Parts: sequence; C-alpha cells; structure tokens
Amino acid sequence: MPSVALLGSGLLGRAIGRRLLDQGVELKVWNRTPERCQTLIQEGAHATPELSSLAEGCSTVITVLRDGPVTQAVVRELGDLRGGCLMPMGTMGITEIRDLADQVQHQNGHCLEAPVLGSKPQALKGELLVMAGGESGLFDQQRPLLEHLSQEPMLVGPIGSGAATKLALNQLIASLTHAFSLSLRLVQQAGVPVETFMAILRPSALYAPTFDKKLQRMLDGHYDDPNFSTALLRKDLHLFLEEATAAGLQIQGLQGLDTLLEQSSGSPLDDLDYCALHELTQESF
Repeated sequence: MPSVALLGSGLLGRAIGRRLLDQGVELKVWNRTPERCQTLIQEGAHATPELSSLAEGCSTVITVLRDGPVTQAVVRELGDLRGGCLMPMGTMGITEIRDLADQVQHQNGHCLEAPVLGSKPQALKGELLVMAGGESGLFDQQRPLLEHLSQEPMLVGPIGSGAATKLALNQLIASLTHAFSLSLRLVQQAGVPVETFMAILRPSALYAPTFDKKLQRMLDGHYDDPNFSTALLRKDLHLFLEEATAAGLQIQGLQGLDTLLEQSSGSPLDDLDYCALHELTQESF
C-alpha cells in the first residue's frame, strides 16, 4: 500500500499526522527541524531526513507549511514527484497556489489544493472543513484520504478556488473578532453587564458562535495555547487584501483592521491566540 508523506509538523500538521496514523495510514514525516517530528515518529510515523527521496513510494504528499513561498521552496527540493499528488493544506494566495500547481506539473506530479478550516481539535476528530481545488478526477482519487480528515470534503472548483474560499473565511475570522471586541468594550464602558449584552445578542441574527467561543478569553485576557495565532491571522488578512485588490474590489473598510493588526507585529501578541487582537482595541495598547 503506497504511503502518504506529511511535510510540516507544527500544531495543525501534527494533528493531521496523528489522525492519519489513527486511521491506519502509513505515514512518512518531515520537518526542517527534525525534533518536531519526534511525537509522530513515536506514534508510528517514519522519519524522512532527505526530501529528495521522499516522493518515492508515496501516492500523496501533504504539505502543512507556513505560507506559499516556503511551500514552493520545500516542494522544489522533492524533485521528481513520480506521478504522485501534492496536496497543500496550508493557507496560500490564489496566485501562489496556481504557481505551485505549475511547478508541480513540471516536477511530474499533480496538485490538489486542500486548505482547511479548523485546527487541532477538529483535525484529531476528523472534522476539518476541506475546500479542495483542482480536477474532479484527482479529487475523487484523493477523497478516501480526505475523508479521514473531514466528514464531507468539498471540491469548490479549479486550482485557486480553494485558496479564495479559505481567504474569504479567514477574513471573516478577523472581521468578526474585531467587531465583537469593539462592541464588547463599548457596552462594558457604558456599564452594561456582559451577560445582559450576550443574552440580547445570542438569539439575534447578528450572533456568531465564535463570539461565545472567544468571550471568556477576552474577558480574562487569557490568550495562551492558541490553535491559530495573531501572526497567522495578520498574514492571511494581508493575503486577502492583496487578492481583493487584484480582483478590483474596494478594500478601504478592511485596511484599518490591517493597520491595527500591524501593531502586534513583533510583540508578544503575535504568538498568542488570534483573539488577542482584543488587546489592540484598547486605546492604551
């Protein structure tokens, strides 16, 4: 049985790897920092120190790397993909994934983008939301693998459509969290009990479950143990703005949030949960 290779063993990559191992998938793992693979190796994965030999015997190579440029550079080191499928699951720009797909073709491989919504908890349960982009035949071929990670993986269109969908969703993460933070601070300063405000908000059409998910963290100022960091949120919002500008969309309404998130760059907030942007809505930050 051909094995699957996993490149990238950060928070999401480790969870994806563990889920695949739990499902009986034979897994090879690689990370630029080999020590980060040790947990998966102890759970049954095989270490692959050399990228140039990784594609041999693998039907699918999954990448969960920081961004498009890093992914392109790492994939280039794979050399001949021997007809295998490269499946990038990290967030990229539309142009980046299309360039990567062209690169993969020149490396004798096929590309099916499969960005996901969700993080460690959803990956471990096989409940990630997968938005694939690519050829339908390739998607059907990879569906059994994707169904280990997602209850209902979806093909949303050709290469680039998965990236567009993921960036659109991550823009909502940023915008909803920012909007909730501002509203929360205003009602608190006006003396409205938070639970009174939430009791009005919850049954309304304005409510989003993420509000309750992040409420206590915001109230406590507790942003440790992130599943998605402020730095990554800022990166993805930058990508959204770049793609929206290229598409001729009006982005002025989002530029203020982009500027606000820039204030966290290089600060301790960068490595904390993205709802730490609540700290940025204080005048004193």
